[in-house]
Amino acid sequence: MDLNFVQADNSILPKVDALMVAFFFKNNADYYAAELKHVKTTMSGRESYGDDATGYVQLNREHGLCTLKCKMCPEHKVRSKAYNVTMVINENESEIISCQCHDCAASAGGCKHAVAFLMWVHRRSEEPPSTSVECYWKKPTLSRVGTTLKYITVQQMSKKEVPHRPSTSALYTDFILQAKKETSTL
Repeated sequence: MDLNFVQADNSILPKVDALMVAFFFKNNADYYAAELKHVKTTMSGRESYGDDATGYVQLNREHGLCTLKCKMCPEHKVRSKAYNVTMVINENESEIISCQCHDCAASAGGCKHAVAFLMWVHRRSEEPPSTSVECYWKKPTLSRVGTTLKYITVQQMSKKEVPHRPSTSALYTDFILQAKKETSTL
């Protein structure tokens, strides 16, 4: 842990609302690049990546500025060294000043690790208050695949209920039946 930082938990994280996120992307030229627009930004901000890849979150507050740091597990090389991501928030002005990854090749133009951490903090802000304190100073779940975990299932990766999906053969049968109905009415 860095000097003057404390382990982050849900009781001390700064509030990051949707407007703050929107203004950050609007005012930050690093996220205007074609490769980051829409698809890549959406993919890196998805809950299934950011929630499992974010760990060791620490926080420091000084003079109205809140600095958050985390270790972000790489998405594809989960056993590789984690990326260091830092976000600075002006709590007095409700503004995200910066959010950047310090270790990946794409960090100069805004990278997916920074987006994933930003969206992670935003999702934590949207959670209802609980009576228990959840510590965020822990190893990312994704980084345990291949070491203490042999594999991870979809149910383990997501805390949400996974809806039942019909088999592809059932979808195919329904499609053929619907097509026959449409053709017979012509």
